Amino acid sequence: MEESRDGDWTLVARKPYFGLPTACPVCLPVYIYLKFARCPFNLEINSAYPDSDQIPYVEGGTYVAYNNEKGGVIQQLKQDGVVDLDSEFSSLPEWVSMKAMMSSWLADAITYELWLGSGENSAKQIYYSDLPWVIGKVLFVKQVYDVKQRFNISKQNAEKKEEERMAVIVSTIASANTMSKNKLFHPCRPTSLDADLVGHVLFTLKALPEDSVIRAALLEHGNLVRYAERHKNDFLTSGQSSASASNFQPPPSAAQASSKPKRKPKREKTEEEKSFQRKAKYFIGAQLVAVLLFLSLLGSSSKADLDEDDED
Repeated sequence: MEESRDGDWTLVARKPYFGLPTACPVCLPVYIYLKFARCPFNLEINSAYPDSDQIPYVEGGTYVAYNNEKGGVIQQLKQDGVVDLDSEFSSLPEWVSMKAMMSSWLADAITYELWLGSGENSAKQIYYSDLPWVIGKVLFVKQVYDVKQRFNISKQNAEKKEEERMAVIVSTIASANTMSKNKLFHPCRPTSLDADLVGHVLFTLKALPEDSVIRAALLEHGNLVRYAERHKNDFLTSGQSSASASNFQPPPSAAQASSKPKRKPKREKTEEEKSFQRKAKYFIGAQLVAVLLFLSLLGSSSKADLDEDDED
């Protein structure tokens, strides 16, 4: 990936697919939030690290905000004074409650649906289609396991978890529908809540299969679909709007390191950042080890089956 030029903001995200500028359900709300801020930025695609939780991230000059930092990219941009579209609404209890539901409950439901409820195709196209089939398959199986661990899903409680998920989906989407009628979403003054809603709705409609549970629940509320589609036309297909001045602060260059916003001066890289860079060298090696381990386990399982057949 090329480094950002001084004076430019760059969003590093996963590749486009399904007619979306980035098909990643985590990257898309960040992309839309930056569009709502009306600031030109470069979109750079990174497909080299399908399992990295640092993507998406925003960088410019000496500044960088990673997804795995506390609160995610959008929260970091707000805290660091880069751009904050929520300042007028963050004290409203209804807005705060709806924001929590969108960024946690609905986001978790989409994660569950993508990895456990909709087959392999959508996840494969977003994360693994550029990798050899065997490597992609191994990484997919690993990610499915990680998602089950994250949501504490086992064979014993899978049915109960599915019922809980359905209840959360119906409740969250119904609440969003009610809030939209109460003008909690602001088409003329969008916030990160709007970015979350538009991102989640567009991802659900475009990337998840027709038999998706979330998709079916969403289609029962046409006003949410129309709201998201309108923003898709305004921000995702029509290019940069020039209706108002940018809400962004300019990226800090080396000469501006003492001026706001200053999040971090040019500094010694953290261990986390060094680890991220080392993946460039070791990623392929780790993939090959995973493939060999996977094939070894398959071989051991097949041998055990054959031994049992011989004993019979």
